[in-house]
Amino acid sequence: MDLKTASALRRLRLVSAPEAVSFLLLLVCSVLKRTTDFDAVRPMGLIHGMLFILYVLFWADAWNRTKWSLKTAALYFVLSVLPTGGFFAERKLRREAEDAVIASRARQEAVAKA
Repeated sequence: MDLKTASALRRLRLVSAPEAVSFLLLLVCSVLKRTTDFDAVRPMGLIHGMLFILYVLFWADAWNRTKWSLKTAALYFVLSVLPTGGFFAERKLRREAEDAVIASRARQEAVAKA
């Protein structure tokens, strides 16, 4: 995995958890707006909207660089629209990055031994 691909995956991973948190907070704010006088939907919606747009941009960049299959790309996109999906996306992306590092080290060791 080259540096640009690793960076694209890292950006997607770093925005996925905050996007999920903002989605959950937006849901809580919606409930509170309808049950109490507390109204923070507009600012929370703005924050969540910006994080979602960042997620989609980083998702598209990661898909382009990693050459994911349509199934994998669709999975990461669907995870972005589920309330807790960002947490699962972050975990899966972290594992993918760790696997890539392990594979890269194994290749380097094989070259060094040859």
